Amino acid sequence: MLTVDYDLLGLEAGERLLDLGCGFGRHTYEALKRGAEVLSCDLAGPELRQVRDLVRVLMAEGQTDASAMAASVQADAVRLPFDDAAFDKVVASEVLEHVHDDATAFAELARVLRPGGRLAVTVPSWLSETVCWKLSSDYHAPAAAGGHVRIYRLSEMRLKLRQVGLEPGRWHRAHGLHTPYWWLRCAVGPDRDIDDNRLVRACHRLLEWDIVKQPLVTRAAERLLKPALGKSLVVYADRPQTASRPASDPLPAAETPTARTPEQAAAPAAGSTAEQAAMPVSFDAVAGAAHGA
Repeated sequence: MLTVDYDLLGLEAGERLLDLGCGFGRHTYEALKRGAEVLSCDLAGPELRQVRDLVRVLMAEGQTDASAMAASVQADAVRLPFDDAAFDKVVASEVLEHVHDDATAFAELARVLRPGGRLAVTVPSWLSETVCWKLSSDYHAPAAAGGHVRIYRLSEMRLKLRQVGLEPGRWHRAHGLHTPYWWLRCAVGPDRDIDDNRLVRACHRLLEWDIVKQPLVTRAAERLLKPALGKSLVVYADRPQTASRPASDPLPAAETPTARTPEQAAAPAAGSTAEQAAMPVSFDAVAGAAHGA
């Protein structure tokens, strides 16, 4: 189940892609199938281990493009241990709503994207998320540890991208079938077991059916619902070939990322570990691989 449209992202075989906040790797796997050199990055070690294990299986079974390469790094979105302009494409899916210092995270995304590159950022849609927050305080932070700390509007996303020197372009929503499910879960209690409520259980089975089988009836419902009720908002943005952030459009003082010394930039993020050696193929070709790998 992809949130990002890889055709709109423009990913081509041989390009270097950062999958930030990769989770269990859904965007990583698709990029590998398209022949990209993928670096999966997340704060959670268990997710990264599962990604590495499944990548091994996919490659062993020939389910990825022959030119694909992969590596993984455990790191924080506000201090990415990569060189400037290290990646041709960047995906940050359902990450920024969890980050308190999102101004620095936006700046880091722009920094590691090469001039002429493109990124896709996805966050929960305003309408879907607002209703979830109103239905249950247990759905978001602080009640939910590590949960969502803010709700974005499209206009705010585009502004924050411009403030770090990127040019936002096309956008769309995704996962229209997921919004009614999450509204129902929040109404009955997001922490309750799915099987505790018949409607929640039925909706969950419907989503599983859609993801696995993709029948025409659910695909038609998804196309109908996602323009207005899509659970995720997806925004694509390009880094200009030469232009930097306009002097007339600086970041507000309160949001300006802290400057880093060369020594700080060269040091791995606290708690980050480069996992290149654990992958089944070399990742030497990927510019900006984690320092210390």
